[in-house]
Amino acid sequence: MTERALRSPGRWVLWMLSGMLLLGCGGFAWEASGPIAQLPREGQTLPIEARAILGGETIYLEVARSPQQQAIGLMFRSDLAPDRGMVFPFESQRIARFWMKNVSIPLDMLFVRDEEIVAIEANVPPCNEDSCPLYGPSDVPVDVVIELAGGRADELGVHVGDRVAIEPLER
Repeated sequence: MTERALRSPGRWVLWMLSGMLLLGCGGFAWEASGPIAQLPREGQTLPIEARAILGGETIYLEVARSPQQQAIGLMFRSDLAPDRGMVFPFESQRIARFWMKNVSIPLDMLFVRDEEIVAIEANVPPCNEDSCPLYGPSDVPVDVVIELAGGRADELGVHVGDRVAIEPLER
């Protein structure tokens, strides 16, 4: 990007919006310049490092911390146990829109701001097309997204406005 483009507010905003559209299931797809084509063809399993109580049940969470872990998310996974999920913590609140590219199973996505669920995308279907829809609120910044197996939010009776605390597990 040229220095002139960096100084032009319109172009800077366009670059930022383009980068935000590259959000994938699991968060940012390694920023706008990231190597999406180099993502592995098998799923990642991250350590269970946190838990959340949803609908009175404990959900044990894999924590996707790094940009690479967030870019891969639950891609290429063949299943997700009912008491498991993945959490995507962000350093600061941001608009987070996820897609289901290369995800093999339906997912529920809980968008959380200040420990309150502000949006739920339920039973989001897998997408193996080149162009996949984006999910999540386009106008509400969040600091955490939790992904669960498709249908679990409804089974647990989770609703927008519910409080959820994510607690680290003792090591």
